[in-house]
Amino acid sequence: MTALPALGFDFGTTNSVAALAGDTGSTLVELAGPARADPVFRSALCFWQDEAERGGLGVAAGPWAIAEYLEFPEGSRFLQSFKSVAASASFEHAIVFERRLRFEELGRTFLALMAARAGGALDGGARRVVVGRPVEYAGSRPDEALARQRYDAMFAGFGAEIHYVYEPLGAAFSYATRIEEPATVLVADFGGGTSDFSVVRIEAPGAARRCTPLAHAGVGIAGDRFDQRIVEHLILPLLGKGGSYRSFDKVLDIPAGWFADFSDWSRLALMRNRRTLAELEKLRRAALDPEAIGRMIAVIEGELGYQLYHAVGALKRALSAEDAAHFHFDGGDLAIEADVTRCEFEAWIAPDMVRIEAAVDRALALAGMEARAIDRVFLTGGTSLTPRVRRLFEERFGALRIATGGELTSIAHGLALIGCQEDVSAWSA
Repeated sequence: MTALPALGFDFGTTNSVAALAGDTGSTLVELAGPARADPVFRSALCFWQDEAERGGLGVAAGPWAIAEYLEFPEGSRFLQSFKSVAASASFEHAIVFERRLRFEELGRTFLALMAARAGGALDGGARRVVVGRPVEYAGSRPDEALARQRYDAMFAGFGAEIHYVYEPLGAAFSYATRIEEPATVLVADFGGGTSDFSVVRIEAPGAARRCTPLAHAGVGIAGDRFDQRIVEHLILPLLGKGGSYRSFDKVLDIPAGWFADFSDWSRLALMRNRRTLAELEKLRRAALDPEAIGRMIAVIEGELGYQLYHAVGALKRALSAEDAAHFHFDGGDLAIEADVTRCEFEAWIAPDMVRIEAAVDRALALAGMEARAIDRVFLTGGTSLTPRVRRLFEERFGALRIATGGELTSIAHGLALIGCQEDVSAWSA
């Protein structure tokens, strides 16, 4: 290990975390928040018009973005989950108060604001920066080369030496600090945008090479997709999904793209622009149920995406603890009260669980192993707390082989440890 600090950076769809490591191990970076310091920083930005600020835009990130938005929602633009569009060629820019901001501009702004809350801990000095990346990016046709180009531009100048490592491999390095015996481990990382899997051989402490990756697989669905399922079943039917509109003498189905964008947290806020709202207004006038489209417009114009996200997240968390929960959302002429059972939710996400299990199968096949060859399964990432997700691994590998802990921080902790290795390229993606 090198005496100079290495920085591990987990840029997540929902949250971001940083850690510094040197000869004494890896330590999470505490980040100031409106209420308290926390190593977990929400991956969100809030913009507002302010002539006193450079370019006429004020901006805040993380929990500060949430606080700014809640103070003045209708005068804000709240962006979250923007990592989800990193590999999307169809995403060119976000329109924020008539300004066009590319992905890398959003990313650099986010990093600068996060660093400003770190008390100097992220202000240079790291010989190496190890950034986590998903095994497979989110999106229907992810462009890995484009994502790498955007990440390079985003992190340029953040460190003297930038490396990219699969996120579950970072979690494997973190988990290795907790065990003494050699083991073949399946690391399952469930975030907001992607579910990623690595099969890793972990040797006993003192081995020349503690962790050896054997195989990786991933799928671009995770917690945000589960949120979409809730929105699809509880929200979208009241906003016109499944409805029709009149075009001259024909009655046509309302295009599904409107509802796909609305249910995607990375795109919902971006719908608040003049062109989109004008098109929706045209659709409202032609719709057979104009009030439904009017409710969609009201939610978008009222900048109520965060409130909707909060209500959906509250339901999902409640269903992780109880067999049934109550959903409540009220805003933009849209009021919804619904009782949802865990069984209903699990039926909604069943197609996604099939794809997740297929990715697990691919990881095992690429490693040339069957389930019985896995000594331990390390579940990490916030979505790993979903009971249906955990049950998948208990059924496949047995409850006694399941390990958890550090769901939101293990990746950054391990990435920093990788940054201290002599040859980081051995683990780079």
